[in-house]
Amino acid sequence: MKENKRGRPDFLLLLSAVLLVGFGLVMVFSASSPIAIAKHTSSWHFVSRQALFASLGLILMLLCMGIRYSFWQKAAPLLLLFSLLLLALVLIAGTEINGGKRWFVVGGFNFQPSELAKFTMIIYLAALISKKGDKLRNLQHGLLPILIVVGLILLLVLRQPDFGTVLILLFISSVMILTGGARIIHLAVIALALVPVFVYLSVSKSYRLERMNAFLNPFASPYDTGYQLIQSLYALGHGGITGTGIGKSVQKRFYLPEAHTDFIYAVVGEELGFIGSMLLFAVFLLYIWRGLWIAVRSSDVFGMMTAIGIVAMIMIQFLLNIGAVTGSLPITGVPLPFISYGGSSLLLNMTCTGILLSVSREVRRRA
Repeated sequence: MKENKRGRPDFLLLLSAVLLVGFGLVMVFSASSPIAIAKHTSSWHFVSRQALFASLGLILMLLCMGIRYSFWQKAAPLLLLFSLLLLALVLIAGTEINGGKRWFVVGGFNFQPSELAKFTMIIYLAALISKKGDKLRNLQHGLLPILIVVGLILLLVLRQPDFGTVLILLFISSVMILTGGARIIHLAVIALALVPVFVYLSVSKSYRLERMNAFLNPFASPYDTGYQLIQSLYALGHGGITGTGIGKSVQKRFYLPEAHTDFIYAVVGEELGFIGSMLLFAVFLLYIWRGLWIAVRSSDVFGMMTAIGIVAMIMIQFLLNIGAVTGSLPITGVPLPFISYGGSSLLLNMTCTGILLSVSREVRRRA
């Protein structure tokens, strides 16, 4: 085999991504049809837009799969600068929706800069960690510069405010820094110092405190803060073992808020039952397993750290969403990757999958 020839992309990772996107289109159509007919007179309104983003995402995924992932290492500083600029600009010129300035609205389509921030942070941290090497064990010269970058991104996202994305970014950065070789004692001290900050942030805003109370006891306010979680639990309970069948959900008919976005997993549980929910769970586990397999076998630090960051991003969003829908975690407004309606999230996940597939091509070439 010639040295410049690249290997094949990981088939199981590609298969799992395609299955998730395809299934997501089916469920977006099912979950959104009542509200689409009521507001836009066509049951195809939301799914047609999602299909457009899925098509763009497929193109981006294939392009990124074809580009050597080392390209992103060189582009990391510019990507970070561009992302920080957008995060600052959205606070000034962004459109306020549901009390938060998180979106640019262009031609009827919403773009969320914090989604781009997840991608750029993964790339920049991977490049920085691969450059520092063993220096990461030094607090002042290794870890502190990374923490400054992460802290700046977190502060800008928190100003929107978007507490759910802050949690995701914090988890991704923690996993990458720990995997990169930072000393556990340094991270433990920093984590302890951040505990009071997060406690304050959790109770400083009334809506966050209400979400926490609704999580602890949703039936204490069944027509107010606990309403969404209760309706989600009703949907999961109604689905039983085998479900009511595709398109036959009751809760999506204006009982369950955000049925096609953050709470689409509840509709999956109602229409496909416990069996269908577990099959979806299994496909996500397949994606995460193959991502970790690629990371472990990557020959260079940048490729490994990029793969770790992408897998961590998908995994934490999956867990936060499932936890919120089932009442296992407080509601944070995090969408289900590849499945929930939302163009910015879908484009990000498919682009990152393309980069992960690019890393897998190099892994297979060396194998």
